[in-house]
Amino acid sequence: MRLGVIDIGSNTVHLLVVDAVRDARPGPAADERTTVRLMRYLDDEGRLNDDGVAALRDAVADAARAAERLQVEDSIGLATSAIRAAPNGADVLDQLEKIAGVPLQVLTGEQEAELTFLAARRWHGWAAGRLLVIDIGGGSLEIALGIDERPEFTASLPLGAGRLTRLFLPTDPPTDKEMAALKSHVKEALRPIAEELRRFGRPDHVVGTSKTIRSLARLAGQRVAVVGPEERRRMQLADLKDWTPRLANIPAQQRMELPGITAERTHQVVGGAVVVQRAMKALAVDELELCPWALREGVILRRLDQIAE
Repeated sequence: MRLGVIDIGSNTVHLLVVDAVRDARPGPAADERTTVRLMRYLDDEGRLNDDGVAALRDAVADAARAAERLQVEDSIGLATSAIRAAPNGADVLDQLEKIAGVPLQVLTGEQEAELTFLAARRWHGWAAGRLLVIDIGGGSLEIALGIDERPEFTASLPLGAGRLTRLFLPTDPPTDKEMAALKSHVKEALRPIAEELRRFGRPDHVVGTSKTIRSLARLAGQRVAVVGPEERRRMQLADLKDWTPRLANIPAQQRMELPGITAERTHQVVGGAVVVQRAMKALAVDELELCPWALREGVILRRLDQIAE
């Protein structure tokens, strides 16, 4: 069966298509995305303005046409943090559902964390032991911990790279005062999560997912020797701590010249670096490994489980 996920996120509208075969790893058949960067379209009340709605409509229409062209047999529609938080999100969703041609499920932060954890667990396997997963998007940060396929602990915080860039880093490059305010905000937001996680003890393995962490790992991480074509990297807190102020001193346009920094992430990578750095420090994580599977793969795996049942 050919399955497709249309994921309407804070930064992109992303279509992932996989060919699902019983008892086999779901292999990617296509991966198409349109950059929207919704945070730049929010007004002071957090509502999506007309330009943002138009950009979403066009991007979803492109994804729907691509799904039809690729002969997707079963489609799943998702909407995450930016739509979830917008006061006019429900009205926007009604428009987008008609264009997508499939129902759009608005995931809670906890559901995002659970599905991302499932993907990481399946990728790293049972040998990873108690797994801690850190995932940062444009609108939110998700953290999950557990030893099974469903996490024992999940948390979702409004600490997305795009959201915090909009709120705290209006200057390009950001000022020292702006950076200090952002660091203080993130530190305080993470404090209760770190305290609650301590009761579970130290994880056996820590992984990070999402495009922001992939970008940072390309820049500040080290390659991991693995069998197969998938590139894997580890990133140490000390290296990220060294790179964050350097990124903050470079204008957004020039950051694209650095390894791993793409045009769609260049404006918010500093905010993302601060969040990841502070999360690693708060959770006493010295090193994390990049996981190539995340939310979309988790959604597909859950759907395949339902079909099998």
